Amino acid sequence: MLSEQSAATVRATLPAVGAAIGEITERFYSGLFDARPALLRDLFNRGNQAAGTQRQALAGSIAAFATHLVDHPDDRPDAMLRRIAHKHASLGVAPEQYEVVRQHLFAAIAEVLGEAVTPEAAAAWDEVYWLLANALMSLEQELYEESGDRVGPREWEVVGRVEETADVVVFELRPGDGGSAPAHRPGQYVSVQVTLPDGARQIRQYSLVGAPGTELFRIAVKRVREGDGPLGEVSNHLHARVGVGDRLLLSAPYGDLVLDQDTDAPLLLASAGIGVTPMIAMLEQLALSGHPAPVTVVHGDRSPAEHALRADHEAYAAKLGDATTHFWYEHPEPGHPADRTGLVDLSGVDVPAGTRAYLCGPLPFMRAVRAQLIGKGVAPADIHYEVFGPDLWLAR
Repeated sequence: MLSEQSAATVRATLPAVGAAIGEITERFYSGLFDARPALLRDLFNRGNQAAGTQRQALAGSIAAFATHLVDHPDDRPDAMLRRIAHKHASLGVAPEQYEVVRQHLFAAIAEVLGEAVTPEAAAAWDEVYWLLANALMSLEQELYEESGDRVGPREWEVVGRVEETADVVVFELRPGDGGSAPAHRPGQYVSVQVTLPDGARQIRQYSLVGAPGTELFRIAVKRVREGDGPLGEVSNHLHARVGVGDRLLLSAPYGDLVLDQDTDAPLLLASAGIGVTPMIAMLEQLALSGHPAPVTVVHGDRSPAEHALRADHEAYAAKLGDATTHFWYEHPEPGHPADRTGLVDLSGVDVPAGTRAYLCGPLPFMRAVRAQLIGKGVAPADIHYEVFGPDLWLAR
């Protein structure tokens, strides 16, 4: 809980900090990487840094957390914190790194705001920072203990490679030490660490394709080409250089977009593009467990040929007793329904009362689907999402 004195100071200074937060985070990362270049080389996504999306995500998170503290002093935004904690745990973030971040963040605040940073303001924002940091460290410690992953990434062997589409490859992996695959929940991801030609050790997250209970992991990697966003250093490396017999470093499974396997509620699984990957895992689990309630499957893609894992998408839905599939394509094949051409539009889709929804895909897609679901009576608390890359939902 934020102290009353600090809450009053944060409330008074929040407009100034909020107005400058973009410049603050830019100066923060610049100072951090100047002092510790290994963090950019071996931990942070260089593409997201170059594009500025990581700065936007950090700015949005700080502003959202501080606003929540002053508006709801007795509450904590656990949904936001859990999402960040899962990502940090998958990257192996350690408690001692929070003091390093604090030093450079507060140096940036002082540099940008100058004399506006009074001793009272500095103390109040320091309290905000440590409330955020301590909450994340506690959640991350719990995740490390649950997964047994604090010792670092584990080596896995590539035992299969399938060219799923022109830009998506599915890698099949097994533990390189001959041991068992760790347990995971449908919807979770692993961090994959690779060494690039320039020596940088870059890390990316990929959802696990498939239900728990197998000794093999499958990940689907979409090649991010220039023009589709920051050039995918890791995805292009995996496509061009990794094949059967090669080895990759993987974290334990993490991620808070997980299927509630104890519910009998109607479900809606909505995805776009490579966001289909966690939905395939969920669908397979639902088919295995014989989910009794309606399941609505929604997906949007550029074309049927670019719809990765389409056969699995259809096959697992067909195994359910009460499932409907709705696929939209911007460039459909001849004969595709006209009302399923273009972007996803739920106006003609029946959404049963009490539906719980899971979303994964580009942010504009998820925002549009969320708004349509709320318009159809789905409770906001029952709409869950996953973002590949920096979480920009709050960076608005």
